[in-house]
Amino acid sequence: MDMNLEQYGGYIIKIFVSVLCGGVIGLERELSGKSAGLKTNILICMGAAIYMIVSNLIPIVTGVVPADPGRIAAQVATGIGFIGAGCIIHSGMSIAGLTTAATIWVVAAIGLVIGLGFNILAIILTAIVLLILIGVGRLERILRIHRKENSNEKDAPPPIDD
Repeated sequence: MDMNLEQYGGYIIKIFVSVLCGGVIGLERELSGKSAGLKTNILICMGAAIYMIVSNLIPIVTGVVPADPGRIAAQVATGIGFIGAGCIIHSGMSIAGLTTAATIWVVAAIGLVIGLGFNILAIILTAIVLLILIGVGRLERILRIHRKENSNEKDAPPPIDD
């Protein structure tokens, strides 16, 4: 069953919104010098949106109702967990990559939201993620400086950072 070009419009908009949301978050990560940057976050958000779109298309193509988009979402969450786990590096007393892994996880969730058709919610979620990455990141730097100034311990382990 093939759809005409007019029927693709909503899906194309979802894909563009996923590129936008993943791109905005990816740009912040890229500017912060993190390993999962612009392309990675765009592709993760877009991929999750595509999987959710496909899960919604299954009943149209097969005629079998009900389809359970939750099953696709669960598989995306599981799969993205493996990618996120690969970002986490443990070395001695320090751990790096936790924020990158968490960002990948939330970007995939935003993609699923887009795939379901909640574009405005996805844009709001993207803004919240940016506030967390930028705002809380600045707060963490201030707290580290404050902690170093007030600490008498010279051999304290390095902070957990991403």
